Amino acid sequence: MNYPELVQNTLNRRMDYSEVQFGVGRFILHAKKTAFIVEHDFIMATYLADRVVVFEGTPSINTMANSPQSLLNGMNSFLESLDITFRRDPNNFRPRINKLNSVKDTEQKKSGNFFFLED
Repeated sequence: MNYPELVQNTLNRRMDYSEVQFGVGRFILHAKKTAFIVEHDFIMATYLADRVVVFEGTPSINTMANSPQSLLNGMNSFLESLDITFRRDPNNFRPRINKLNSVKDTEQKKSGNFFFLED
């Protein structure tokens, strides 16, 4: 499947994250290229990325791009700046934001684990 077919396939039917990850990942690997993907859906971004670039500062005024980091380190850095922690939902395994100052939120912040990877 080439890239235009992948895009058309995505538009023709709803795909789950693993299908998109597999399709995009397969295309990138087959083409032997590196891809820079800007994704605003947090869940999709975590499925597609193996490394991330975290931006800091005030948008359009004073912003700095950090060097690429591993997914875990980058997401921990990003979520720490937002004071948010994520957990894995035990029923559907999707990421969920912890309630601010909940037991789980406080526990994860103390350990420095704002994000998780697949178990």
